[in-house]
Formats: sequence, C-alpha cells, structure tokens
Amino acid sequence: MENKIRKPDWNPRAGEVLNDQLSAYDKMRKNCPVAFSEFMQWSVFSHKDVLRIILDHDTFSNAVSQHLSVPAGMDPPEHTIYRRIINKYFEPEKMAAFEPMCREIVTELLQFALNQKELEMMNDFALPFAVRVQCAFLGWPKNLHETLADWTRRNYEATLAQDRKAMSEIAREFEAIVDDMIDVRIENNEIQDVTSSLMNEEVMGRKLSNEEVASILRTWTVGEIGSIASSIGILIHYLAEHDDLQQMLRSDPALLPKAIDEILRIHGPLVASRRITKCPVEIGGKKLEAGERISLNWVSANRDEEAFEDPFTFQLDRDQSKNLLYGAGIHVCPGAPLARLEMRVVLEELLKKTSQIKLPDNKIPVKARYPASGYSLLPVIIQ
Repeated sequence: MENKIRKPDWNPRAGEVLNDQLSAYDKMRKNCPVAFSEFMQWSVFSHKDVLRIILDHDTFSNAVSQHLSVPAGMDPPEHTIYRRIINKYFEPEKMAAFEPMCREIVTELLQFALNQKELEMMNDFALPFAVRVQCAFLGWPKNLHETLADWTRRNYEATLAQDRKAMSEIAREFEAIVDDMIDVRIENNEIQDVTSSLMNEEVMGRKLSNEEVASILRTWTVGEIGSIASSIGILIHYLAEHDDLQQMLRSDPALLPKAIDEILRIHGPLVASRRITKCPVEIGGKKLEAGERISLNWVSANRDEEAFEDPFTFQLDRDQSKNLLYGAGIHVCPGAPLARLEMRVVLEELLKKTSQIKLPDNKIPVKARYPASGYSLLPVIIQ
C-alpha cells in the first residue's frame, strides 16, 4: 500500500504541535489539509473535507475499533437501530427533569470554590463536576466520584505517553466498574435509573446484551467526562480573558447558549475522531486506499476561514449551522442536549454568584496536550 512507503507530511507528536495545538492545526489546514503521519495515518483539517467524510457513509466507515462501540462505531443500517434507543434519553423533558440535580451539583461545588482566594479550575472544579454530574445522570453512587476522577487523570496520562500496557490495564479497570454497575442492577431490580432503564431496552426483538449496555455506558462516561471538563476549562478561561463578554453574560444570561457554542467553536474541547476508508478514494488531492485510518480534526475544521468569516474572532450573532462542535449528520452527538444543559447551568450559577473571574498575574495556564484539548491546569481568581 502507498502509505507504507509514504514520507510523513507532519509529526502530530512534535513538541511544537503538542505545545500549541490550535496554531499547529491552523498551519496544517492552510499548508497540507490532508496530511499523512506514521502516528495517525491520515489527518483531515479542512471543514469541507471533514464534512464530506462524516456524511459519506458508503466511503468512510465509523467501525474503527476492535471493540464493540454502540452506536458510535457503527454504520447504517445497524447504527440507525441502536440510535433510536439512545436518542430518547436526551429528549427535552428528560433534560428539564435533570436540570435541578445538575444545578444542585454546581451549587455544592461552588460553595468550596468561592471560599478559595485562588482556584485551580480543572482539578478543583471542572473534573469533579464532570464526574459528579455524569454519575448523577446515570444513577451511579457518590462513592465512585473519586475513583472515576482518578481514573480519568491516569487514562489521560497513559494515552499521552502512549503507554500501551498502562492503557490496557486502565481500560480493564473501567470495564470492571461498568460490569459492577450492571451486576448490582441485575441483583436488585428495584433500582430505577438511567442505567437500569438501558438494561431493559430491546433491539431487534431482544434485550440489549450486557456487552452492548457496557459499550453505551463507556461512551457516556469515558467520552463525556473528559470533554465536559475540557469545555468548562475553555469557557472559563475565555471569559476570564474577556471581561466585557463576562459582564454582558451576567447582565443577560439568555445569551449563554449562543456564547458557549461560539467560544467552543473557536477552541474545541474534542480534538479528533476516527474513520476508516471502505474503498479507494481521493480527498484533498491525496489518494487513499481501502482500509486506511483517518483522523477528523474537529478543532481545525471549526476554525476554517472557508467556512467561517473571521474564524478566530468571537461573534455572538454568528450563524452556528456550520459549527461541528457536536459533529453533523446521523452521527451528531446524541448527548449534545445534556452537554449544553450542563455547561449552561455551570456558567449561569458561576456568573450569578460572582462579580469577576480573572487569571492571576503570576501563574500561566498549562495547555492540555493531544489527545486532550483545553487546559490541564487553569489557575483562576474568583471574586
């Protein structure tokens, strides 16, 4: 195959890339929008190419993992069957019912945060919130909070270091957590929550298997905890740097949904996701064979000058129809309503209970490195 002897177009693990992902991806989009590397195979950076790939299911497949991935790692028509089950957990009435619990979690965490002269936002607020709110949504016990937070940190570190042995061990740890949640509900059918409801769902005339339930629960935790924590860090950092916008949103919280989508378009919380070619195809002037791995760079696509006018500037009234924050097409993130609810409530409560959020003069935020986005350390002063 051509890619076995191909000269790499870039090195996604180079220091200059990891230290400033936004600038590095912007440069790749302009100079080499479809790029080959030994680490990631093909990376796609332009909005038009990313959109083409996610909408063309005959050429590009989501079935990229060796492990069962329901329904994200499936193609139509199989994907459609499972997606019908997933969608109903994020309907408007269910989000409205969950909002008071979400707000209670935010309020509880803010009681600690507001008593600190200086707060390290990622580990003292963003990650604990993401863990607690996801456990609450799924019906998982509070004694898992610290376990999941610690697991998320170690998983990130192992992935960053590409420590395959550690990654495998950490994955097995999480599988054990999910298996335990399922076993508890098998033994006690009086437990009524999202997890138990999922276990009773039917597909193609049968109940979901434990493996299928576990796959869905992994997606709803592994993926969501990291991306929600990252999103909160990005949002708070942006507001701390733009006091005028911060004060505007305090005065008119109804503007928050639009502001959140625009901030996260400029600086996306999720770097990339994968596809694989089903057949030979040409894209971005490059010829790919069947079975080649593709990495869709969401961060770059959402900063593309061809899709967004003045893409690096915040525009509250920008048309968000091209925003790929939650993907597009049939694979658009089903949990988007929950994510939007969580982020809105966090900022509503934070802005309501404070007069100013700012960055300290003597400490610099530490940017996260691939596969994460946003910040790994974010010191802030909340007044």
